[in-house]
Amino acid sequence: MTRLELLKIVVGRARTNGFEFRRWYTTRMSLPWISAEASLTLLESQRRYYALLFSHEFAESFWKPGTEITFQVGDTSFERRMADGTIATVTRKPFVRRSARRDAWRFHLKEMALAEEPLRYIRRYLAVDEELDEDLAAATVAVVKPKKPRKVASNARTRATPIARPLPEGLPEFLKKPYA
Repeated sequence: MTRLELLKIVVGRARTNGFEFRRWYTTRMSLPWISAEASLTLLESQRRYYALLFSHEFAESFWKPGTEITFQVGDTSFERRMADGTIATVTRKPFVRRSARRDAWRFHLKEMALAEEPLRYIRRYLAVDEELDEDLAAATVAVVKPKKPRKVASNARTRATPIARPLPEGLPEFLKKPYA
């Protein structure tokens, strides 16, 4: 998945939560509005998407207030005085923590600032399969052998096998809306 495609999805998700991309672009970037595609291309080509990702308006819209956040607490080690007076090093394993907060976007901005690549950090919170193209190519190449029909007694219940869901084609609905 390219950086531009990821930016389209990220901005689309923020727009569904109330982010006004056009207004943000014209006020914060001080550039004239041509189109959404041109704006995203400019942000991606000149690496100005950092201004978008670290914008408080964007972060508040992308991570809605009150939603549950899941984050990984890394392994830590520290020294502690034990009951017998000795000092021992305590090592804790990494664990997952969940929390519902009104200001979850502030937490994510801090974590995104600490991450090496902010887009990679924000990518973890999207339900997008990065290797979708490779999986699709592998699925079309694979040969499916038809199954032999089984004999089923007339009074036995037959269970219908689910039909494989087709992959979506075209743009999602939220990307078809005009940017306001």
